[in-house]
Amino acid sequence: MLLGCIADDLTGATDLAIMLTRAGMRTLQVMEVPRVGDGRLAGYDAIVVALKTRTSPVAEAVDLSLASAEALLALGAKQLFFKYCSTFDSTDAGNIGPVAEALMAKLGADLAIVCPAFPTNKRTVFMGNLFVGEVPLAESPMKDHPLTPMRDSNLVRVMQRQSKGRVGLVPHPVVEKGRVAIAEAFAAAKGRGERFVVVDAITDRDLIEMGAAAADMPLITGGSGVALGLPANFIAKGLMKAAEAPTSMAAPQGRAAILAGSCSEATRGQVVAAKAAGLPALEVDPLALADGRQSAETVLAWIGQQPKDKPFLVYSSADPAGVKSVQDKLGREAAGALVERTLAAVAQKLVATGTTRLVVAGGETSGAVVNGLGISALEIGPEIDPGVPWTRVAGWQWATEGQAGRGRDLVLALKSGNFGAPDFFLKAWAKLA
Repeated sequence: MLLGCIADDLTGATDLAIMLTRAGMRTLQVMEVPRVGDGRLAGYDAIVVALKTRTSPVAEAVDLSLASAEALLALGAKQLFFKYCSTFDSTDAGNIGPVAEALMAKLGADLAIVCPAFPTNKRTVFMGNLFVGEVPLAESPMKDHPLTPMRDSNLVRVMQRQSKGRVGLVPHPVVEKGRVAIAEAFAAAKGRGERFVVVDAITDRDLIEMGAAAADMPLITGGSGVALGLPANFIAKGLMKAAEAPTSMAAPQGRAAILAGSCSEATRGQVVAAKAAGLPALEVDPLALADGRQSAETVLAWIGQQPKDKPFLVYSSADPAGVKSVQDKLGREAAGALVERTLAAVAQKLVATGTTRLVVAGGETSGAVVNGLGISALEIGPEIDPGVPWTRVAGWQWATEGQAGRGRDLVLALKSGNFGAPDFFLKAWAKLA
């Protein structure tokens, strides 16, 4: 095992895993701190640990990340990657800065890069400012995120507020000169006493050159796009040979379902497209859940009345005004937790009764569903849209005895709320054989 990865949420881990798989690394995603000595982890070039630490208390995020790092190093990792969202989801208290600093201390590293860029999904960094499409982060829909509203586009400032060490910048005029110039900029940053450098990237080539320049850094921090340049470093050193990325996945026969708990603009558009195409759809209302008008049982009763030969959609994806109204009445965390618990309960019953193909939209929702099903690991399959693959759960990968789906064959697509084309819910099934 060459590259040990720690992701701060589930869909972010899957996003990173498909990037590494595409670049030739045999990659496994696990849902808990790996167990050293577990032979089932052998044979992989990269292991991605999916934590749920993006919005957890700082101390908890640090402790879980350090435990993951210790396990990955014991398993042989030659480099660690701390993966966070391409929109740098965080608050001034963390958790990106504190986790990154703790990992640096663990490794004895003197410098780490900071780069959430993912140009394919229209996330770019220029002169230290993060752009979502054509607008700065602080003018994008992320300014209204219910948990981590992003109101400052300048990552140098954002990271500095979260960090004790100095934060610098490697600007694009340097990056576009290539790996040698970038490496020289890293050396200069160390000379200035900087602990982190935000690195500009507006194209995939920028990310590849950045990855080459960071080949010998003990710690990489960034979005999944940075992974584009990392596998080639191990290949160049003769440590691995590139594997062919899968283009399809054999899926078990059974019912297909879509559960969407994200309120992001992208997911809302996918819900609209699915309904327009005629997919059966049911909206889950947090207020109705709170007063008993809706429940997992009423959702399952509705599902039981739908055709079994095509996917159906259960969603709770309100616009920012709707989200705020619900949060004002129920509380910010309580509103989300109600939906997550309900969709997780629905997923448990669906898998237990024969659903074998499941799309889940939203990081928090995906985490709740995977935890509810007791899944411990995912094998990475074909990419549906940038950053979103199909994955397979089977055999030993079910974590706990007694889980509803234990021993069943199941394929999952876990989608970050912000990812995917408008027709994602419609076209995903074409990748399954």
